[in-house]
Amino acid sequence: MLKTNIVILSLTVAVITMIGCGSGTPETPVTKPEQIKVDHLSMRKTYTDAEIQQNGWEKATFGGGCFWCTEAVFEEVKGVQSVLSGYSGGAMKNPTYEAVCTDTTGHAECVQIIYDPKVCSYATLLDIHMKTHDPTTPNRQGNDVGIQYRSVVFYDGDAQKTATENYIQQLEASGYYGDKIVTEVVPLMTFWPAEIYHQDYFAKNPDQPYCVAVVGKKVAKFEKLFPELVKPEYK
Repeated sequence: MLKTNIVILSLTVAVITMIGCGSGTPETPVTKPEQIKVDHLSMRKTYTDAEIQQNGWEKATFGGGCFWCTEAVFEEVKGVQSVLSGYSGGAMKNPTYEAVCTDTTGHAECVQIIYDPKVCSYATLLDIHMKTHDPTTPNRQGNDVGIQYRSVVFYDGDAQKTATENYIQQLEASGYYGDKIVTEVVPLMTFWPAEIYHQDYFAKNPDQPYCVAVVGKKVAKFEKLFPELVKPEYK
């Protein structure tokens, strides 16, 4: 079932994980600063192309299920300057969360990452992406089901396309996953930022049941697999 089915926050964590990770009606985020390990919200969400070029930064755009999870993981990565949740891969212009949840627009929930390649390479980001979600389940991550939750890499240019295709071939040959990798590798067309209430969702709502049961576990998985890549302020 989709994230839109979460409407009763008093359900147990076990029940919530069977339902999904969102609400069709935006909640007012409940921020508890004393429970947030660092000031996640100090990270800028957007930069102009001129700023990116001037700093020698680059972009990477990945989809791997609920963008609350993907955003929370990549915000902890050394060299990452910003992470913005949004939608891509569909036909509708200016898609809304409600429209995407109908499974008719073709969009995937994804994140656009601005990173410093001098600190963290595209190959490293790709490795993190492919090992912190399940790239073997078509249109699904755990109990989140629908095309918006598909595994996808939106490449920006031939270099990213080649690097991604080569990486997936090597990962599959290694037997890291027992099942076939179904990650889509498609060109980035337009990235549409998601609604404000989705941005920094985990940081603002660490005690929300889905965040405790799912998002927090994915972040912990990243920290376990890639401890050397965790920003010092998150340790």
